[in-house]
Amino acid sequence: MILSIESSCDDSAIAITELKTKKLLFHKKISQELEHSVYGGVVPELAARLHAEALPKILEECRPYFDKLKAVAVTSTPGLAVTLVEGVTMAKAISVALDIPLIGVNHLVGHIYSLFIEKQTQFPCTVLLVSGGHTQVMQVNSLTDIDTVAKSMDDSFGESFDKVAKMMGLGYPGGPLIQELAKDGDRLKHNFTIPLSQSPLIAFSYSGLKNAVRLAVLDSKEEDYKDIAASFEHIATMHLTQKLKKYFKKVPPKTFAIVGGASANLYLRSKIEELLKPYDAKLLLSELKYCSDNAAMIGRVAVEMYEKKMFSALESLSSSARSSL
Repeated sequence: MILSIESSCDDSAIAITELKTKKLLFHKKISQELEHSVYGGVVPELAARLHAEALPKILEECRPYFDKLKAVAVTSTPGLAVTLVEGVTMAKAISVALDIPLIGVNHLVGHIYSLFIEKQTQFPCTVLLVSGGHTQVMQVNSLTDIDTVAKSMDDSFGESFDKVAKMMGLGYPGGPLIQELAKDGDRLKHNFTIPLSQSPLIAFSYSGLKNAVRLAVLDSKEEDYKDIAASFEHIATMHLTQKLKKYFKKVPPKTFAIVGGASANLYLRSKIEELLKPYDAKLLLSELKYCSDNAAMIGRVAVEMYEKKMFSALESLSSSARSSL
């Protein structure tokens, strides 16, 4: 079995995955949403302190599995530096104490493998990653063959939802709150400009749209927020589908996937389904419970890395806030 740890942002999670069957034997996550909601976003130092309290409590529940562990895996990059180090330090201690190999996992690869928890991989596929920290399109052929073909030039898709929610005083995390508010709104009420609509670039940008929404909020009453939320969600999603359509003209999709915390957005899912129909492409989606950060996806990557003996040296594994694929 492999024990995996996730602490890249504000979720403390540990999982146990069986190597041979890929079965998830244990998974527990402690969210910090309540503690950070009063600030309208994640406070890194607070998140680190909460990880230091939560991770040992979860680990204690994993003791019955210790004698069967073959490796310990941990998210080492990217994420918040002060929270990543909590997981990495714990993983190193477990590696030394139990004399088992250490596996450092890229968080973005983890999101890709959230599609395959307790399943076989389905490669090649085109993957759209939408989260609070990232918006990018990747061509994934295997664990070690991942090509990033488009990414955000500024804010991410998920980050823009959080910031719009904060403008309206809705709380954190913003994604589910904006989605709920938008249900009863008029998606065409506010004619926000679609970012980069005239640009030939296959890239994403949300800073301009975010500012346009800010101005609309300042000029509106609270009862108008549902229309602003609906219009924002519509334009934010149209921006994604426009750029994907442009990319599909070059590389028609056969298997397409949406991953990351913001992939739980139901409006986005419906619009991607519409976009894929002319191509008769297969759509892969993570289970909703595995869209946000979790240790199960880290464990699923680690199974593949263990088989390939992709181990990390104890002295060289460190946490890194930024990385690219």
